[in-house]
Amino acid sequence: MALPWMESLRVWGDEPRGRQASSNAPVRLAVLFSGNGFHSREWWAKGAGRNMELGKVLLPLSDFREQMCFIGGLYNAEALKGSIHSSQTGNLLSGAPLTAGGVISSGTSIDQLLAQRYGHSTKVSSLVLGCEKSNAGVHRTYSTLYSSHISWSSPTTPTPLEVYPALAFDRLFKDETSRSDQSVLDAVLTDANDLRRKISSHDQQKLDEYLESVRDVEQRLVDAGKKGELQGWRPTLTKPNMARPADGIPQDIGEHMRLMCDIMVLGFQTDTTRISTLKLNNDLSTLRFSNLGIESMIHHALSHSDSTDWLKVNQFFVGQLAYIARKMQAVQEGERTLLDNSMLMYCSSMMNGNHDASQLPVVLVGGGGGRIKGGQVINYKEKSNRQMCRLYLSMMDKMDVHLPKFGDATEPLAEI
Repeated sequence: MALPWMESLRVWGDEPRGRQASSNAPVRLAVLFSGNGFHSREWWAKGAGRNMELGKVLLPLSDFREQMCFIGGLYNAEALKGSIHSSQTGNLLSGAPLTAGGVISSGTSIDQLLAQRYGHSTKVSSLVLGCEKSNAGVHRTYSTLYSSHISWSSPTTPTPLEVYPALAFDRLFKDETSRSDQSVLDAVLTDANDLRRKISSHDQQKLDEYLESVRDVEQRLVDAGKKGELQGWRPTLTKPNMARPADGIPQDIGEHMRLMCDIMVLGFQTDTTRISTLKLNNDLSTLRFSNLGIESMIHHALSHSDSTDWLKVNQFFVGQLAYIARKMQAVQEGERTLLDNSMLMYCSSMMNGNHDASQLPVVLVGGGGGRIKGGQVINYKEKSNRQMCRLYLSMMDKMDVHLPKFGDATEPLAEI
Protein backbone atom coordinates (compact mmCIF):
# COMPACT_ATOMS: atom_id res chain seq x y z
CA MET A 1 0.00 0.00 0.00
CA ALA A 2 1.69 3.17 -1.20
CA LEU A 3 -0.31 6.41 -0.88
CA PRO A 4 1.34 8.38 -3.71
CA TRP A 5 -0.13 5.84 -6.14
CA MET A 6 -3.70 5.79 -4.81
CA GLU A 7 -5.01 8.35 -7.28
CA SER A 8 -3.47 6.45 -10.19
CA LEU A 9 -5.36 3.23 -9.60
CA ARG A 10 -7.56 1.93 -12.40
CA VAL A 11 -10.70 2.83 -10.42
CA TRP A 12 -10.09 6.44 -11.48
CA GLY A 13 -10.24 5.43 -15.14
CA ASP A 14 -6.56 5.64 -15.99
CA GLU A 15 -4.57 2.90 -17.72
CA PRO A 16 -0.83 2.19 -17.69
CA ARG A 17 1.24 4.30 -20.03
CA GLY A 18 1.03 3.19 -23.64
CA ARG A 19 -2.43 1.63 -23.20
CA GLN A 20 -5.88 2.77 -24.31
CA ALA A 21 -6.70 6.36 -23.31
CA SER A 22 -9.01 6.42 -20.30
CA SER A 23 -11.69 8.47 -22.09
CA ASN A 24 -12.14 5.79 -24.76
CA ALA A 25 -13.66 2.35 -24.54
CA PRO A 26 -11.09 -0.46 -24.91
CA VAL A 27 -10.75 -2.47 -28.11
CA ARG A 28 -12.09 -6.02 -27.87
CA LEU A 29 -11.11 -9.05 -29.93
CA ALA A 30 -13.31 -12.05 -30.69
CA VAL A 31 -12.34 -14.94 -32.96
CA LEU A 32 -15.04 -17.28 -34.23
CA PHE A 33 -14.04 -20.53 -35.89
CA SER A 34 -15.92 -23.24 -37.73
CA GLY A 35 -14.16 -26.30 -39.10
CA ASN A 36 -14.06 -27.94 -42.52
CA GLY A 37 -14.32 -24.79 -44.63
CA PHE A 38 -17.33 -23.68 -46.67
CA HIS A 39 -19.28 -24.24 -49.88
CA SER A 40 -16.66 -24.02 -52.62
CA ARG A 41 -18.74 -21.78 -54.93
CA GLU A 42 -20.54 -19.55 -52.42
CA TRP A 43 -17.80 -18.03 -50.27
CA TRP A 44 -17.11 -14.75 -52.07
CA ALA A 45 -17.68 -11.01 -51.98
CA LYS A 46 -17.20 -8.18 -54.47
CA GLY A 47 -17.80 -4.46 -54.56
CA ALA A 48 -17.58 -2.07 -51.63
CA GLY A 49 -19.65 -0.58 -48.83
CA ARG A 50 -23.40 -0.94 -48.91
CA ASN A 51 -23.17 -2.05 -52.56
CA MET A 52 -21.00 -5.05 -51.68
CA GLU A 53 -22.32 -8.28 -53.18
CA LEU A 54 -22.06 -11.44 -51.10
CA GLY A 55 -22.01 -15.12 -51.91
CA LYS A 56 -24.81 -17.17 -50.39
CA VAL A 57 -22.70 -18.35 -47.44
CA LEU A 58 -22.25 -14.75 -46.29
CA LEU A 59 -25.81 -13.52 -46.78
CA PRO A 60 -26.48 -13.48 -43.00
CA LEU A 61 -23.95 -10.60 -42.84
CA SER A 62 -25.78 -8.40 -45.36
CA ASP A 63 -26.64 -5.80 -42.71
CA PHE A 64 -22.95 -5.37 -41.85
CA ARG A 65 -21.40 -4.85 -45.27
CA GLU A 66 -20.23 -1.34 -44.36
CA GLN A 67 -18.52 -2.66 -41.23
CA MET A 68 -17.01 -5.74 -42.84
CA CYS A 69 -13.70 -6.55 -44.47
CA PHE A 70 -13.75 -9.62 -46.70
CA ILE A 71 -10.14 -10.76 -46.86
CA GLY A 72 -9.05 -13.28 -49.47
CA GLY A 73 -5.79 -14.98 -50.35
CA LEU A 74 -4.10 -15.16 -46.93
CA TYR A 75 -2.61 -18.48 -45.87
CA ASN A 76 -0.40 -20.31 -43.38
CA ALA A 77 2.56 -21.89 -45.14
CA GLU A 78 3.08 -24.40 -42.32
CA ALA A 79 -0.51 -25.65 -42.69
CA LEU A 80 0.23 -26.96 -46.20
CA LYS A 81 2.72 -29.54 -44.98
CA GLY A 82 0.28 -32.09 -43.59
CA SER A 83 -2.73 -31.34 -45.82
CA ILE A 84 -5.19 -32.77 -43.28
CA HIS A 85 -7.47 -31.31 -40.63
CA SER A 86 -5.16 -31.46 -37.62
CA SER A 87 -2.14 -30.05 -39.43
CA GLN A 88 -4.24 -27.16 -40.77
CA THR A 89 -5.98 -26.10 -37.56
CA GLY A 90 -3.48 -26.25 -34.71
CA ASN A 91 -1.48 -23.30 -36.02
CA LEU A 92 -4.36 -21.26 -37.46
CA LEU A 93 -3.88 -18.41 -34.96
CA SER A 94 -0.11 -18.65 -34.69
CA GLY A 95 1.38 -19.66 -38.06
CA ALA A 96 3.77 -21.92 -36.17
CA PRO A 97 5.13 -25.25 -37.43
CA LEU A 98 3.36 -28.30 -35.99
CA THR A 99 5.04 -31.46 -34.78
CA ALA A 100 3.65 -34.78 -36.02
CA GLY A 101 4.01 -38.25 -34.55
CA GLY A 102 1.45 -37.65 -31.83
CA VAL A 103 3.73 -35.09 -30.14
CA ILE A 104 2.19 -31.70 -29.24
CA SER A 105 4.17 -28.68 -30.38
CA SER A 106 2.58 -25.63 -31.98
CA GLY A 107 2.80 -21.93 -31.12
CA THR A 108 1.17 -19.40 -28.80
CA SER A 109 -1.94 -18.08 -30.51
CA ILE A 110 -2.73 -14.40 -31.04
CA ASP A 111 -5.54 -14.37 -28.47
CA GLN A 112 -3.30 -15.74 -25.73
CA LEU A 113 -0.42 -13.45 -26.60
CA LEU A 114 -2.83 -10.52 -26.28
CA ALA A 115 -4.19 -12.00 -23.06
CA GLN A 116 -0.67 -11.97 -21.63
CA ARG A 117 0.02 -8.37 -22.68
CA TYR A 118 -3.41 -6.73 -22.86
CA GLY A 119 -5.79 -8.81 -20.78
CA HIS A 120 -4.49 -8.06 -17.28
CA SER A 121 -6.85 -5.10 -16.88
CA THR A 122 -9.90 -7.36 -16.63
CA LYS A 123 -11.07 -10.10 -14.28
CA VAL A 124 -10.72 -12.73 -17.02
CA SER A 125 -7.74 -12.20 -19.31
CA SER A 126 -9.36 -14.25 -22.08
CA LEU A 127 -12.50 -16.33 -22.51
CA VAL A 128 -12.05 -19.54 -24.51
CA LEU A 129 -15.38 -21.09 -25.51
CA GLY A 130 -16.43 -24.06 -27.59
CA CYS A 131 -19.57 -25.87 -28.73
CA GLU A 132 -17.94 -29.25 -29.34
CA LYS A 133 -15.66 -31.09 -26.93
CA SER A 134 -12.02 -31.56 -27.84
CA ASN A 135 -10.94 -34.90 -29.24
CA ALA A 136 -7.73 -36.48 -28.00
CA GLY A 137 -6.46 -38.96 -30.58
CA VAL A 138 -4.24 -39.18 -33.65
CA HIS A 139 -5.25 -38.62 -37.27
CA ARG A 140 -2.61 -39.57 -39.86
CA THR A 141 0.26 -38.99 -37.40
CA TYR A 142 -1.05 -35.59 -36.16
CA SER A 143 -2.72 -35.26 -32.77
CA THR A 144 -6.42 -34.44 -33.02
CA LEU A 145 -5.90 -31.93 -30.22
CA TYR A 146 -4.66 -29.71 -33.06
CA SER A 147 -8.04 -29.94 -34.80
CA SER A 148 -9.89 -29.41 -31.51
CA HIS A 149 -8.18 -26.20 -30.33
CA ILE A 150 -7.50 -22.84 -31.95
CA SER A 151 -6.33 -21.15 -28.73
CA TRP A 152 -2.88 -22.10 -27.41
CA SER A 153 -1.39 -20.71 -24.19
CA SER A 154 2.04 -22.04 -25.14
CA PRO A 155 3.46 -24.23 -27.93
CA THR A 156 2.68 -27.36 -25.91
CA THR A 157 -0.52 -26.26 -24.13
CA PRO A 158 -3.92 -25.83 -25.76
CA THR A 159 -5.93 -23.36 -23.69
CA PRO A 160 -8.63 -25.16 -21.67
CA LEU A 161 -11.86 -25.04 -23.63
CA GLU A 162 -15.16 -24.27 -21.87
CA VAL A 163 -18.13 -25.99 -23.53
CA TYR A 164 -20.55 -25.72 -20.59
CA PRO A 165 -22.46 -22.39 -20.74
CA ALA A 166 -23.08 -22.31 -16.98
CA LEU A 167 -19.38 -22.72 -16.19
CA ALA A 168 -18.44 -20.06 -18.74
CA PHE A 169 -20.93 -17.73 -17.06
CA ASP A 170 -19.49 -18.55 -13.63
CA ARG A 171 -15.98 -17.84 -14.82
CA LEU A 172 -17.03 -14.31 -15.73
CA PHE A 173 -19.40 -13.45 -12.90
CA LYS A 174 -19.12 -15.76 -9.91
CA ASP A 175 -18.26 -13.69 -6.86
CA GLU A 176 -15.26 -14.80 -4.86
CA THR A 177 -14.40 -12.63 -1.87
CA SER A 178 -10.69 -12.05 -1.44
CA ARG A 179 -8.33 -9.56 0.16
CA SER A 180 -8.42 -7.51 -3.03
CA ASP A 181 -12.19 -6.98 -2.54
CA GLN A 182 -11.68 -5.34 0.86
CA SER A 183 -10.75 -1.80 1.70
CA VAL A 184 -6.99 -1.41 1.19
CA LEU A 185 -6.71 -0.03 4.71
CA ASP A 186 -8.75 -2.86 6.27
CA ALA A 187 -6.57 -5.40 4.48
CA VAL A 188 -3.39 -4.09 6.15
CA LEU A 189 -4.84 -2.93 9.46
CA THR A 190 -3.50 -5.87 11.50
CA ASP A 191 0.02 -5.32 10.15
CA ALA A 192 -0.28 -1.59 10.81
CA ASN A 193 -1.29 -2.18 14.44
CA ASP A 194 1.62 -4.57 14.95
CA LEU A 195 3.98 -1.96 13.52
CA ARG A 196 2.50 0.77 15.73
CA ARG A 197 3.58 -1.07 18.89
CA LYS A 198 7.18 -1.16 17.72
CA ILE A 199 7.77 2.48 16.82
CA SER A 200 8.25 5.74 18.71
CA SER A 201 5.37 8.05 19.63
CA HIS A 202 6.49 10.53 16.98
CA ASP A 203 6.43 7.79 14.33
CA GLN A 204 3.07 6.62 15.65
CA GLN A 205 1.68 10.08 14.95
CA LYS A 206 3.11 10.00 11.42
CA LEU A 207 1.64 6.54 10.85
CA ASP A 208 -1.80 7.65 12.09
CA GLU A 209 -1.76 10.65 9.74
CA TYR A 210 -0.74 8.36 6.88
CA LEU A 211 -3.52 5.84 7.55
CA GLU A 212 -6.08 8.62 7.91
CA SER A 213 -5.10 10.01 4.53
CA VAL A 214 -5.56 6.55 3.01
CA ARG A 215 -9.03 6.29 4.61
CA ASP A 216 -9.91 9.72 3.22
CA VAL A 217 -8.93 8.68 -0.32
CA GLU A 218 -10.98 5.49 -0.04
CA GLN A 219 -14.03 7.40 1.15
CA ARG A 220 -13.72 9.91 -1.69
CA LEU A 221 -13.62 7.04 -4.18
CA VAL A 222 -16.79 5.55 -2.69
CA ASP A 223 -18.56 8.91 -2.73
CA ALA A 224 -17.51 9.59 -6.32
CA GLY A 225 -18.91 6.21 -7.37
CA LYS A 226 -22.25 6.96 -5.69
CA LYS A 227 -22.47 10.31 -7.47
CA GLY A 228 -21.51 8.87 -10.83
CA GLU A 229 -18.38 11.01 -10.96
CA LEU A 230 -15.74 8.40 -11.73
CA GLN A 231 -13.58 9.68 -14.54
CA GLY A 232 -12.92 7.96 -17.84
CA TRP A 233 -14.73 5.14 -19.63
CA ARG A 234 -16.94 2.73 -17.73
CA PRO A 235 -18.75 -0.34 -19.09
CA THR A 236 -22.45 -0.07 -19.90
CA LEU A 237 -23.27 -2.95 -17.54
CA THR A 238 -21.94 -3.59 -14.06
CA LYS A 239 -23.59 -7.00 -13.69
CA PRO A 240 -25.03 -9.62 -16.05
CA ASN A 241 -28.43 -8.91 -17.61
CA MET A 242 -29.16 -12.58 -18.25
CA ALA A 243 -29.76 -15.46 -15.89
CA ARG A 244 -27.12 -18.12 -15.29
CA PRO A 245 -27.64 -20.89 -17.86
CA ALA A 246 -28.73 -24.30 -16.70
CA ASP A 247 -26.04 -26.84 -15.89
CA GLY A 248 -24.96 -29.25 -18.60
CA ILE A 249 -24.72 -28.91 -22.37
CA PRO A 250 -27.90 -28.01 -24.30
CA GLN A 251 -28.94 -30.82 -26.62
CA ASP A 252 -30.01 -28.33 -29.29
CA ILE A 253 -26.86 -27.05 -31.01
CA GLY A 254 -28.61 -23.80 -31.95
CA GLU A 255 -29.42 -23.08 -28.30
CA HIS A 256 -25.87 -24.01 -27.28
CA MET A 257 -24.28 -21.63 -29.78
CA ARG A 258 -26.60 -18.75 -28.91
CA LEU A 259 -25.83 -19.10 -25.21
CA MET A 260 -22.12 -18.97 -25.90
CA CYS A 261 -22.60 -15.92 -28.14
CA ASP A 262 -24.60 -14.18 -25.40
CA ILE A 263 -21.95 -14.94 -22.79
CA MET A 264 -19.19 -13.60 -25.05
CA VAL A 265 -21.02 -10.32 -25.65
CA LEU A 266 -21.86 -9.99 -21.97
CA GLY A 267 -18.21 -10.45 -21.07
CA PHE A 268 -17.31 -7.56 -23.37
CA GLN A 269 -20.20 -5.35 -22.26
CA THR A 270 -19.35 -5.69 -18.56
CA ASP A 271 -15.61 -5.38 -19.30
CA THR A 272 -15.06 -8.67 -17.51
CA THR A 273 -12.94 -9.72 -20.48
CA ARG A 274 -11.73 -8.08 -23.68
CA ILE A 275 -10.49 -11.14 -25.54
CA SER A 276 -12.44 -14.23 -26.50
CA THR A 277 -12.45 -17.15 -28.91
CA LEU A 278 -15.49 -19.21 -29.80
CA LYS A 279 -14.86 -22.52 -31.55
CA LEU A 280 -18.25 -23.37 -32.98
CA ASN A 281 -17.09 -26.88 -33.83
CA ASN A 282 -13.97 -28.95 -34.36
CA ASP A 283 -12.21 -29.36 -37.62
CA LEU A 284 -13.06 -33.01 -38.38
CA SER A 285 -16.37 -32.29 -36.64
CA THR A 286 -19.02 -34.86 -35.74
CA LEU A 287 -21.82 -32.36 -34.99
CA ARG A 288 -25.29 -33.07 -36.33
CA PHE A 289 -27.93 -30.48 -37.22
CA SER A 290 -31.37 -31.80 -36.47
CA ASN A 291 -32.29 -28.19 -35.66
CA LEU A 292 -31.93 -27.49 -39.40
CA GLY A 293 -33.82 -30.60 -40.45
CA ILE A 294 -30.57 -32.35 -41.44
CA GLU A 295 -30.55 -35.79 -39.85
CA SER A 296 -28.45 -38.08 -42.01
CA MET A 297 -24.91 -36.67 -42.06
CA ILE A 298 -22.38 -35.21 -39.62
CA HIS A 299 -20.62 -31.92 -40.32
CA HIS A 300 -17.42 -33.47 -41.66
CA ALA A 301 -19.27 -35.66 -44.14
CA LEU A 302 -21.38 -32.71 -45.33
CA SER A 303 -18.23 -30.68 -45.95
CA HIS A 304 -17.18 -32.98 -48.78
CA SER A 305 -20.19 -31.90 -50.80
CA ASP A 306 -21.56 -28.64 -52.15
CA SER A 307 -25.10 -29.69 -51.34
CA THR A 308 -28.05 -27.55 -50.29
CA ASP A 309 -27.68 -28.97 -46.78
CA TRP A 310 -24.03 -27.92 -46.64
CA LEU A 311 -24.98 -24.37 -47.66
CA LYS A 312 -27.69 -24.35 -44.99
CA VAL A 313 -25.15 -25.38 -42.33
CA ASN A 314 -22.69 -22.72 -43.54
CA GLN A 315 -25.33 -20.01 -43.24
CA PHE A 316 -26.25 -21.27 -39.78
CA PHE A 317 -22.66 -20.83 -38.65
CA VAL A 318 -22.22 -17.39 -40.25
CA GLY A 319 -25.51 -16.46 -38.61
CA GLN A 320 -23.81 -16.76 -35.22
CA LEU A 321 -21.38 -14.01 -36.22
CA ALA A 322 -24.27 -11.87 -37.45
CA TYR A 323 -26.09 -12.45 -34.15
CA ILE A 324 -23.06 -11.30 -32.14
CA ALA A 325 -22.51 -8.27 -34.39
CA ARG A 326 -26.17 -7.25 -34.07
CA LYS A 327 -26.08 -7.46 -30.28
CA MET A 328 -22.85 -5.47 -30.12
CA GLN A 329 -24.16 -2.87 -32.56
CA ALA A 330 -27.02 -2.19 -30.14
CA VAL A 331 -24.66 -1.30 -27.25
CA GLN A 332 -23.69 2.38 -27.31
CA GLU A 333 -20.31 3.32 -25.82
CA GLY A 334 -20.03 7.08 -26.08
CA GLU A 335 -19.88 8.12 -29.73
CA ARG A 336 -19.28 4.55 -30.88
CA THR A 337 -20.95 1.20 -30.40
CA LEU A 338 -19.47 -1.91 -28.87
CA LEU A 339 -19.13 -3.26 -32.42
CA ASP A 340 -17.26 -0.12 -33.47
CA ASN A 341 -14.87 -0.75 -30.58
CA SER A 342 -14.29 -4.41 -31.43
CA MET A 343 -12.77 -6.75 -33.99
CA LEU A 344 -14.73 -9.91 -34.78
CA MET A 345 -12.77 -12.29 -36.96
CA TYR A 346 -14.50 -15.31 -38.47
CA CYS A 347 -12.37 -17.98 -40.11
CA SER A 348 -11.81 -21.62 -40.88
CA SER A 349 -8.63 -23.63 -41.39
CA MET A 350 -9.41 -24.50 -45.01
CA MET A 351 -11.36 -22.99 -47.87
CA ASN A 352 -13.54 -26.06 -48.41
CA GLY A 353 -13.95 -29.64 -47.24
CA ASN A 354 -11.40 -30.92 -49.73
CA HIS A 355 -8.62 -29.64 -47.46
CA ASP A 356 -7.73 -26.64 -49.66
CA ALA A 357 -5.66 -24.38 -47.40
CA SER A 358 -3.84 -22.55 -50.19
CA GLN A 359 -5.97 -19.58 -49.14
CA LEU A 360 -8.06 -19.16 -46.00
CA PRO A 361 -11.60 -17.81 -45.62
CA VAL A 362 -11.52 -14.69 -43.44
CA VAL A 363 -14.10 -12.05 -42.59
CA LEU A 364 -13.43 -9.17 -40.19
CA VAL A 365 -16.38 -7.24 -38.73
CA GLY A 366 -16.12 -4.18 -36.48
CA GLY A 367 -14.24 -0.91 -36.31
CA GLY A 368 -11.32 -1.78 -34.02
CA GLY A 369 -11.84 1.41 -32.00
CA GLY A 370 -12.21 3.52 -35.15
CA ARG A 371 -8.99 2.18 -36.68
CA ILE A 372 -10.43 -0.22 -39.27
CA LYS A 373 -12.15 0.93 -42.46
CA GLY A 374 -15.09 -1.34 -43.23
CA GLY A 375 -16.84 -2.03 -46.50
CA GLN A 376 -13.72 -3.50 -48.12
CA VAL A 377 -13.03 -6.55 -50.27
CA ILE A 378 -9.29 -7.17 -50.21
CA ASN A 379 -7.58 -9.95 -52.17
CA TYR A 380 -3.98 -10.95 -51.46
CA LYS A 381 -4.02 -14.05 -53.65
CA GLU A 382 -1.61 -12.62 -56.24
CA LYS A 383 0.70 -10.99 -53.70
CA SER A 384 3.91 -12.57 -52.45
CA ASN A 385 3.63 -11.57 -48.79
CA ARG A 386 0.23 -13.02 -47.96
CA GLN A 387 0.91 -14.60 -44.59
CA MET A 388 -2.13 -14.87 -42.33
CA CYS A 389 0.08 -13.65 -39.50
CA ARG A 390 0.35 -10.26 -41.19
CA LEU A 391 -3.33 -9.82 -40.37
CA TYR A 392 -2.61 -10.71 -36.76
CA LEU A 393 0.11 -8.07 -36.56
CA SER A 394 -2.43 -5.54 -37.86
CA MET A 395 -5.02 -6.61 -35.31
CA MET A 396 -2.52 -6.44 -32.46
CA ASP A 397 -1.60 -2.91 -33.54
CA LYS A 398 -5.24 -1.89 -33.04
CA MET A 399 -4.91 -3.05 -29.44
CA ASP A 400 -1.63 -1.16 -28.96
CA VAL A 401 0.48 -4.29 -28.87
CA HIS A 402 3.27 -3.76 -31.37
CA LEU A 403 5.57 -6.64 -32.27
CA PRO A 404 8.36 -6.76 -34.86
CA LYS A 405 7.35 -10.31 -35.76
CA PHE A 406 4.59 -12.83 -35.20
CA GLY A 407 4.66 -16.32 -36.65
CA ASP A 408 6.09 -16.04 -40.16
CA ALA A 409 5.20 -12.36 -40.62
CA THR A 410 7.33 -9.27 -40.06
CA GLU A 411 4.95 -6.50 -41.18
CA PRO A 412 1.22 -5.83 -40.81
CA LEU A 413 -1.26 -5.51 -43.66
CA ALA A 414 -1.38 -1.88 -44.75
CA GLU A 415 -5.05 -2.11 -45.76
CA ILE A 416 -6.27 -3.28 -42.33
